[in-house]
Amino acid sequence: MMLIEETGVSRDALPLAEFKAHLRLGTGFAEEGLQEPVLESFLRAAIAAIEARTGKVLIRRVFHWTHSEWRAPDGQPMPVAPVTAITSLTLHSRDGDHEGIGPAFYRLETDAHRPVLRPQGAMLPAIPRGGTAEIVFEAGFSENWAGLPADLAQAVLLLAAHYYEYRDETALGGGCMPFGVSSLIERYRTVRLFHGSAG
Repeated sequence: MMLIEETGVSRDALPLAEFKAHLRLGTGFAEEGLQEPVLESFLRAAIAAIEARTGKVLIRRVFHWTHSEWRAPDGQPMPVAPVTAITSLTLHSRDGDHEGIGPAFYRLETDAHRPVLRPQGAMLPAIPRGGTAEIVFEAGFSENWAGLPADLAQAVLLLAAHYYEYRDETALGGGCMPFGVSSLIERYRTVRLFHGSAG
């Protein structure tokens, strides 16, 4: 399985003004423009960390998912949530041939935690032996910062501020996350019901 982010979070979607206010940074100083790329990098790092921890996409964007085997013929859980649309489904053979599958053969079962690709009939189109299924889809809570759930938006600001405050610290444990952030994102974390093959 390979998941590729086709479109990133645009700079316009980042809450730079809110982050500056959260940090209580002054405005109007000559070096203000020099600090913005640094603040942007902390926001991007915080968004990435929270998305990785929760399996939820915050700002809406396009993903490209290549899969070699369905978990079950009657439904394939999507790798992230919330999925808003499936743009295309293409089957690729081992020999390089490909077949576009129309939406008459599949549907998206929306769910806040575990969206599923379902067949319109009894079974999903069979993936050729040694081949792959390529799914292009859109996922994310909102196209802009204002549309995010308030607790997730606050978690991003808290974590970005934590990164900012400890930007010179090299002894922090890998994967550490402040308790306040963990408590805000806990209800968004996906309960793993499946183990093993073909995630």
